[in-house]
Amino acid sequence: MSKLKTKSGVKKRFKVTSSGKVKAGFAFKRHNLRKRSQKAKRQSRGMFVLASGDQKIVRKWLPTLKIKRG
Repeated sequence: MSKLKTKSGVKKRFKVTSSGKVKAGFAFKRHNLRKRSQKAKRQSRGMFVLASGDQKIVRKWLPTLKIKRG
């Protein structure tokens, strides 16, 4: 059986917290920022925790991830 490989795009786009939750960056931050309000730009800084359904999808692409239980 071949090795399980992590999707290379997932390594760059997501981070996993110590409790096992998946974090992602906000969208729409790359260009045309002059059209967005200052409040919208400020609130889209940093990263946010994905919804549980989205976390399941991302975890399929991270086969070597050790999931913390309990």
